[in-house]
Amino acid sequence: MNHQYRPLIGITTMHSGTSADGRELQAVRPTYLRAIEAAGGIPLIIYLTDDMSAVRRLYDQCDGILLPGGDDVDPAYYDEPPHPKLGAVDRQRDAVEIALARWAHAERKPLLGICRGLQVINVALGGSLYQDIPSQLATTIDHRANTRTRAWTELTHSLHILADSRLATVLHTTDIGCNTMHHQAIKQLAPGLRAVASAPDGIIEAFEALDDHYLLAVQCHPEHLWDSSEPRWQALFADFVNTCRERATNAHQAS
Repeated sequence: MNHQYRPLIGITTMHSGTSADGRELQAVRPTYLRAIEAAGGIPLIIYLTDDMSAVRRLYDQCDGILLPGGDDVDPAYYDEPPHPKLGAVDRQRDAVEIALARWAHAERKPLLGICRGLQVINVALGGSLYQDIPSQLATTIDHRANTRTRAWTELTHSLHILADSRLATVLHTTDIGCNTMHHQAIKQLAPGLRAVASAPDGIIEAFEALDDHYLLAVQCHPEHLWDSSEPRWQALFADFVNTCRERATNAHQAS
């Protein structure tokens, strides 16, 4: 194994309705795949199933895990009843992704969360969520702005990033523009995590592990920004893939 090694990055699918002939579909948005490929990785699709031994086998093949955006997380995982404004939930996806997050955390496999992925990781590790920002928090920011306009690359608000965070080091800035497509947000941050970025209204927009495990998550969707309106986000995917490569190389050399 050498510096040209392309790490395998596991990315989960989502249920995406049915085909024209009525058959069930699973899918992953290609923006995630392109971002990982451009950073030097190879996406490995982890499909949704109740067979957790199959999920584990796929997980074991991966050098890192990316949990992407999607629907709401079932509040049963953090012992709350459903809020009237709770959106669609997918219990099979929740089960698969929470297992992946917990395995990666326990085994220190690099883990990157995007939007729903940030929320899943927080819940998997013992945190909780606001189930609906407009009805549970006072804010003047429309955190679903890009969903409403369908302008995925538009920079809707800024992020303030802590200067001593890995995210600030990687992006070479403490302030950066982002898009926003979520109506849930972190309520209680899970133990072992540190909030490292926030929106102007104070909502947590990124966290990292307190120790040196590569566990990083952002609430925005940089997979729409890195090759368009904010190229600095490309550094996030490059850092993640490079970390996966280095970890795999070190493990190979040690074996």
